Amino acid sequence: MLMSIFGAKIAIAYVIVGLILAVIGGTVIQKLGMEKYVEKFIRTAGSVDIEVPDLSKKDRLLYAWEQVQETVKKVFWYVIAGVGIGAIIHNWIPAEIIQFVLGENNPLSVIIATVVGIPMYADIFGTLPIAEALFAKGVGLGTVLSFMMGVTALSLPSIIMLRKAVKPKLLAVFVGIVVIGIVIIGYVFNAFQFLLV
Repeated sequence: MLMSIFGAKIAIAYVIVGLILAVIGGTVIQKLGMEKYVEKFIRTAGSVDIEVPDLSKKDRLLYAWEQVQETVKKVFWYVIAGVGIGAIIHNWIPAEIIQFVLGENNPLSVIIATVVGIPMYADIFGTLPIAEALFAKGVGLGTVLSFMMGVTALSLPSIIMLRKAVKPKLLAVFVGIVVIGIVIIGYVFNAFQFLLV
């Protein structure tokens, strides 16, 4: 879906920088010796053997179809919400307002987009229509990608779930690394947008 909206170069670049951020962030957390801030129940959990049933081709196709239906049920309302928000941005919010808040002339646009994305809860499917509408209104590519990364990597519900697995100090380091990484990526993409669009 990302490729259909922004093209192959941007989609590939988005995936690559996301992976780079994950590797760098994980490396920094490891070098800081933050393992002791993982909750005890996770550190002491043993491995679990799962029996894998022998399925026929028909059973595999049925299972795959059931998984597709489950996935569609999970993301459907997020996509609808994203399309609705995107439609509001596209049709009712004047381009001048969006340009003032998130345009290239605002040096804080990437930070604002990242922070605005955090309280939202959606997956990439729900954020794409919003991102498309923002981009159509002239918001910089880096700002749009920062918004998308903020929503998918730092949504409040995700942080709440992550808190169950890690202690506050590690959670704060994780959020800090991800925010700094997203902001850097956003400014770099804004600076070199002309190479990708």
